[in-house]
Amino acid sequence: MSSIPKRVTEDMTITENPLVLCSGTLPRRTPFLERLQAANAAGYSGVSLWGRDYNAAREEGYSDRDMTKMFADHGLFVAELDPAWWWTPGAESFSIPAELDELEVFRYREQELFRIAAALGARSLNAADVLGGDWTVVEAAASFGALCDRASELGLMVHLEWLAWSKIPDLASASRVVELADRPNGGLNIDMWHCARTGVTADDLAALPGDRVIAVQLDDGPTTPEKNLIEATLHERLLPGTGAFDLVGYLQALDSIGCSAPLGVEVFSDELHALGPIEAARLAAESTRRLLTLV
Repeated sequence: MSSIPKRVTEDMTITENPLVLCSGTLPRRTPFLERLQAANAAGYSGVSLWGRDYNAAREEGYSDRDMTKMFADHGLFVAELDPAWWWTPGAESFSIPAELDELEVFRYREQELFRIAAALGARSLNAADVLGGDWTVVEAAASFGALCDRASELGLMVHLEWLAWSKIPDLASASRVVELADRPNGGLNIDMWHCARTGVTADDLAALPGDRVIAVQLDDGPTTPEKNLIEATLHERLLPGTGAFDLVGYLQALDSIGCSAPLGVEVFSDELHALGPIEAARLAAESTRRLLTLV
């Protein structure tokens, strides 16, 4: 298992939480070793991976043992695997041909991501609704709870991320699913982009139970919502602290509830990716650290 930083004292602030380089901050085709080198050079504690990142590493010739050693050699842990899409009611029967799965999401099901998690000692799994359906919040909570139960057998936490265009479109819906599921390893992923684009305030975050926030993703954007939210979230995010989101307020709110989650930096940005992995990781880390001095 990877060595995962833990809170040492109860009076640590959110600015002392581990900093994680999310997969989406780097160009998609970044080789595995370059991902780790970029994270290490910029001073991150961990990284997140998509199933496609792991598969690419295997195609580059690395075994699970190789990868585990490389994480250790670079002083990194696997913070989370992304995304779990198959858990919502009816989703397990969904399939899509590989040639139509442009983002390489739907080819990685529970069995594959759980195996990767076990092999690399991942901390958590990020879940979201990407298919919709005619299910209710109560039914979604039952499915989320069942996913948490299966994940717990591997020591995995599961955090639910709401997406503005999904059937779990806001903090209230995601919180209700997590609350009804009521699993000790289940909680929320607070992605600042989705906070800003769904009208979440700092007061909303301050009202959450601190132990239910088990992942945080930092990014930024303009005041006015983009015309195409899906396109914007995958290609046009800004570095933390360079846009108009109330990131200081959000982080202060999370600090007030004792949030101990790692701080992921997830900046899907074609402009940032064009600079290459080393520079993208460096700029993302530096902007985040400047932001944290204001919290």
